[in-house]
Amino acid sequence: MTLKEKTEKILLATGRCGMEGLLLWMDASGFYKSPCSGGHHLAKEGGLAEHSINVLNCMIDLSNSFEGCDDIPQDSIYICGLLHDLGKCGDYGKPGYVPNMLKGRVTKANPEPEPYQSPSKPFKVNECLSPIDHEIRSIKIASKFITLTEEEETAILWHNGLYGNFRYQIPGKETPLYMLLHFADMWASRVIEKEEDHGDD
Repeated sequence: MTLKEKTEKILLATGRCGMEGLLLWMDASGFYKSPCSGGHHLAKEGGLAEHSINVLNCMIDLSNSFEGCDDIPQDSIYICGLLHDLGKCGDYGKPGYVPNMLKGRVTKANPEPEPYQSPSKPFKVNECLSPIDHEIRSIKIASKFITLTEEEETAILWHNGLYGNFRYQIPGKETPLYMLLHFADMWASRVIEKEEDHGDD
């Protein structure tokens, strides 16, 4: 089963009204081809979809291990895991990331070198897209098609935890769903995907 097929199957299983429209938007907007970052974890074509599945798998594993997770709806875990970085694929017909092309070194033998894609940071944030935090963009896009619960919105908005722009709003207001998503996102990006990137060296 491809990442696209798995993502669609899981999200449709939530039974959330409007999900079919969201899935069509995701496909048309390049969700399954987008990188997950410019030069960090899964900075490659298809990295965003791979990361989303990794985060969902971590959320499921953690929810089965931690006490107090029984009250978290399964569909909220599916939606937050798979859609928390939705805004990274872009909006308004513009991709969220574009190739990071560098100018070649000019030499006597090669006075007009061809640009090349940076090997250390192959992608960069698309400057033609409004500089809105991807957490906010994720909620905005998803909400065009499906109704998110208050807990889902909060978890997606805060999922970068103290590393994000909402770090001063979080302390003392953490919710179980937010913490589950944040821990899963950190584990996927800092452990699972770091090991995968290292394996490609």
